[in-house]
Parts: sequence; structure tokens; C-alpha cells
Amino acid sequence: MNKQGAFRGIVWFLVLLALIAFAYSFWVRSTSIDLYEYNFTKYQKDLAEGKINTVLIKQNEEIPTGMVSAITDDGGRHEFYASDINEIIRMAEEQNLLNQQMLSEGKRPVRDQDIVITLGDVSRQSTFSQMLPYVILLIIIMVFMFVMMMSMQGSGGGKMMDFGKSRAKMMVENDHDIDFTKVAGLQEEKQELEEIVDFLKDPGKYCKLGARIPKGVLLVGPPGTGKTLLAKAVSGEAKVPFLSISGSDFVEMFVGVGASRVRDLFAEAQRNAPCIVFIDEIDAVARKRGSGLGGGHDEREQTLNQLLVEMDGFGVNEGIIVMAATNRVDILDPAILRPGRFDRKVVVGRPDVKGREDILKVHTDNKPLGDDVDLHEIARTTSGFVGADLENLMNEAAILAAKNNRAYIQKPDVDQAFIKVGVGTEKKSRLVPEKTKRITAYHEAGHAILYHLLPDVGPVYAVSIIPTGEGAAGYTMRLPQNDNEFTTKGMMRQDIMVDFGGRIAEELIFEDITTGASQDIKVATQTARSMVTKYGMSEKLGLINYESSDEEEVFLGRDLGHAKSFSEETAVQIDSEVKRIMDECYAEARRILEEHIEILHRCAELLLERDRIDGKEFERLFGQNDGILGSI
Repeated sequence: MNKQGAFRGIVWFLVLLALIAFAYSFWVRSTSIDLYEYNFTKYQKDLAEGKINTVLIKQNEEIPTGMVSAITDDGGRHEFYASDINEIIRMAEEQNLLNQQMLSEGKRPVRDQDIVITLGDVSRQSTFSQMLPYVILLIIIMVFMFVMMMSMQGSGGGKMMDFGKSRAKMMVENDHDIDFTKVAGLQEEKQELEEIVDFLKDPGKYCKLGARIPKGVLLVGPPGTGKTLLAKAVSGEAKVPFLSISGSDFVEMFVGVGASRVRDLFAEAQRNAPCIVFIDEIDAVARKRGSGLGGGHDEREQTLNQLLVEMDGFGVNEGIIVMAATNRVDILDPAILRPGRFDRKVVVGRPDVKGREDILKVHTDNKPLGDDVDLHEIARTTSGFVGADLENLMNEAAILAAKNNRAYIQKPDVDQAFIKVGVGTEKKSRLVPEKTKRITAYHEAGHAILYHLLPDVGPVYAVSIIPTGEGAAGYTMRLPQNDNEFTTKGMMRQDIMVDFGGRIAEELIFEDITTGASQDIKVATQTARSMVTKYGMSEKLGLINYESSDEEEVFLGRDLGHAKSFSEETAVQIDSEVKRIMDECYAEARRILEEHIEILHRCAELLLERDRIDGKEFERLFGQNDGILGSI
């Protein structure tokens, strides 16, 4: 229930209470006719004038007080509270004696008949009748609060008493139209999953040969590569129910809820078999056991234990396929990865050029494109992009085109969207001091020249001294030409040299340095340290991995005080090798920039004039004699 619905419920509850109070007050007024208008003085006057024929007295307990009802000759009934009922009785009896005396003397009495005096028993109200109104009001409040809590719990996917129920969302054939035709760039991955689809369509073909279809399929890959989309496509191809749930939906603050939800999920799956159970971000619940600081009895581990039992519980070829997605397979518990649970692991990697082009065709199917938009060129220039990145790129281009009131997307829209996605929105209105602007121009020019001259890191896509939303004073974007499956030692050294380009340019021109290169130095240091400790690229230390996996996964909590796997002497050698690589790359980068100092000046002046230049404008700064250097 949203806030508006909760407020509406409270208003109705207050209205109900007001109606109850109004009805009660009306009943009180109707039962006491003129309790506050009639009194002892009026009673005494009416009694003397002979208007009262009946006096009814309801006396109270212990003290001589009570409620008096005086009934007149015309049928009127008047009630008042008497502080002394003995006085009321005495006055009525005296009036009767006076009437009898006047009759005996032959005089006309005030009344023809005596006043009837009725003294009722002491009125005692039972405890139940006294507490009944309060009990009724308490019940109304409790019922209201109960209904409100159930409604609020219902909005989150379960009722108040249904904490242990599964929160899986089931989609049937008509709920979605996603099939393999909507999944682009994942040809090999789709081929691996076609066996699952074929089994769900015709399980008898496999059972005749004694084949066992995998119980579980684990989709592994970086974020945004299409793991969830691929799972939905399998369901759409097979035309079977699709039960979808996130790993975090199993974990609650109440102990035992996660295990109960796992049991309920698989019970629902068996009722809808054949079907697909998809657990997104399974690393939230299937992390390695014994890795938490709270011991082995926390809620997460109980949920994992129940998941392991349930995946072993249903029989072979029952028609239930469990699919899960994660981008952290390295932290999953080994028990869930063994055959019989997740039998098959499908790696959903980053798409290549052809895959990116196919993905772009899918995401531009409903977008009008101009003649100058070349999807193949976009695919070639977006190396490292995943499906989600490409969809975001074209969506931003469509937004820019609509913002400029164009009927179709043009190439400048895609170029601007590429910069926005890569480095953030440009802050053209920000006032930058002239000195800072000049330092930024030489800094970015230093990066750009090294990108252009070094063979494995360029070419340059755009250079700008316009501040961005990422907090940078400028940026230099490169344009990868190929999808590299691995990185060589020379490429890593060239990356370090490019990182040093901005700092070196500042030193050469201003004979001073700024804090603007702090991130560049950090990245260069990490690259050099990885070369020494992780990739075995140091001749002095040899082919030994000095990087501890526990240091990478400190959050697992195995042992925060874990000792290093190498000695202090080795640590000194590692630091020495990292510094050697950094110094060599720095010296080589400085030599290149000193040789092209004129181009550095021309590039900086052009940036100060235009704020941003593209790759073609930057390449015109180089003469015909400037060749490409060999590998470093």
C-alpha cells in the first residue's frame, strides 16, 4: 500500500470513530429527556400545584441519592438527580396526607387521588456492561490495525502471515514475447541453451536414451551482457512458465524465512512443471559458507543449505530447470557448482564487433536513423561495450535528437551521446580561470599525443578541456580499433606512459605540477603492480603470483588479519620492480613529448581556441614525417 492509500485508510477510520461517538451521544440524549432542564425546585412547585401523579425513584447504592422520574397528569416525564431521596419521599407522602385531611374536612383537595410513590431497588451495573463499550472500541481499533498491516504487507508481495511464502513472479506464455530472436550477439550462448529448450518441448526424446538434462544452468558474465534476457528467452522459446526471483528476496530479518521461501519456491515449481526457475543475482544467497563474521548459523547460510537440499530433492528429468545469473562466480559456494545442481555454466561475455552490430540493430529497430548513421562504424568504435551500454548509447542519442526537434537520429547525436556515456555530461556553462584552462589544455594534449604515437593504445577520438559531470577538468577519449582478448606487456607499459602524459606536459611547459594527475598516477601504479605481482611480467621476480586472493576478497571475512604470502624481502623487491617500471615508462614518455614539443604547443593552442577537437582535427596537427613508433 502506498502512502496515499494508507492516509485514506486512516481518514476512514477517524470518520468511523466520529460516527460511533455521535451515535452514542444521540442515544444518551434520547434516554435522558430533560435531565438538565428539570430540578428539585420545579419538582417541589409541581408537587404543590398537584400536577404530579407518579414519582419513580431509582436509588443509588450506599448513599441516599438517586434519579427521580416525576410523571405529570398530561403524561409528561421529568427526570432529575436528587441528593436526598428521603426528602423526595417525605414531600410526596405529606402531599398525600394533606389531600386525605382536606377530604375528611369536606374541603376540595389539590388532587383527587394520592400520588403513587414507587421506590425501585438499588441499580447495580455489572462489570461486563461497564467494560463492554471499551472492549468494542478496542476490538474495532485492533481490526483496523490488522487490516492496515495486511494491506501494507500485501503491497510487498506477501500477506502479514505469509513471510515464508515465495516472492517469485510467474510469467506464462502470454505474459512476455521474448524469444531467441530478441537476443542478439549471443549466438554460441543460445546454441548451448537450445538443448534445454528442446528438452522442455519434447522430454521423451531424451528419456528414451537415458539422457539426463542438466538440473541447473548458471549464466556467468559481466553486468549488462544479457543474462536475464537470455533466461527469459529460453522460457519464451519453450512456452513454459517462468518463475523469476532475486537472490536478495530470500533473505529477511526473521530467522528461517529464507529457507521457508526456498521450499515454497520449489513446491510451486513442481505444481507448474515443466517450468523454469530463474534466480537473479544468486551470489546474494549462495556465497561461500563460513565466510561471514557471524559464524555458521546466520540466515544466509541456512537459506543456502535449503537451496542445496531442494536442488538435490527433485528427481532427474522432472521438467524443472533452475537457471541463475551472477557476475561473481568466484565467491559462490563450491557445493552449488557441483554436477547435480548447476551442471552447466554458460559464460555470457562481452560481444565482439559483429555481436555489437546485431545488438544495435535490435535496439534501433523502433528508432528512425539518418543516412549518416553507420551501425557498423558505431559497433567498431564501441569496443568493450555490453548490450546494456549499447542500448543506453542509442537511447541517449534518441533523447538528444528529440531535444533538438529532429525527426530522426543523426551522427552528431550519436557522437555526443558517446561522449556523454563515456565521460559524462559536459559543463559548458562552468566558469574556469584562464590559468587553469591553459594547464588543462597542455595536460590533455600530453595524453593525446601519446595516444596517437604509441601503436597499441590509440587512436584519439576526441580531446576536450570542457569540465564534465565526473569532476574532471577535461578529457581525452581514445578509439579502440580491435577487441583484444588479452593484454600484452607492451600494451600495459604504453598505458602507463599515456597516464604519465598529462603530468609530463605540465612539467615541460610550466615547470610545476598540479594535483590533476593524481588519478592518472593511481591507475599507472595499479597497472605496474599488477604486472609484477599478478601477471609475472618481472624478469627479476619471475613467474610467481604474489597477489593473495584473500586480499582481493576482504569482505568475505575469512581472516582480516591474513598474513602476506611472501616475505618482507620479496615485498621490497616488488616495490623496487614497480618503481623501475614506472621510472622507465616515465622517461620514455618524457622523451617522446620533448621530441614533439611543437605539436604539444599547437594542440594546446587549438584546444584553448575551440575547447574541444575531434580525432581528425587532432591528426592534422602532425606532419607527414611523423611516423608511428615501434612497440615499447
